[in-house]
Amino acid sequence: MLSVILALFLPCVGMSAVFLIYLFVLWYVARREINALARSVKPQTKLGLSESDLKKLPTVTGKDLVLGTDCAVCLDEIRDEDAATMVPGCNHGFHKECAEMWLMRSGECPLCRAKIQPPPQDLASSSENSPV
Repeated sequence: MLSVILALFLPCVGMSAVFLIYLFVLWYVARREINALARSVKPQTKLGLSESDLKKLPTVTGKDLVLGTDCAVCLDEIRDEDAATMVPGCNHGFHKECAEMWLMRSGECPLCRAKIQPPPQDLASSSENSPV
């Protein structure tokens, strides 16, 4: 009778021990992976433009746009009387509200993905006041 109990009991104990070791190894590896990922993640920086940078962008009307009259953000036409923002560098134009919404989040042109560098405010104001 004892030999039957030992024949059934010992394999169960052995398999349980192997299973517990397997679970411990999985836990250890997963913890190391999570710690490695936490160390390698860079802090998220703000991608969009600030309020002051948005104010520096040129504002025109729809009739003054150079490259087309379709807003790439809302996909609607920019009418002649609509306020529009023209992106410096690539000269793409968008509705003023659409451009502000997009550029606060992204900081790049919705059409060509060019990085937007607003013109410095002091240069724009100094060129107007400089004697010729």
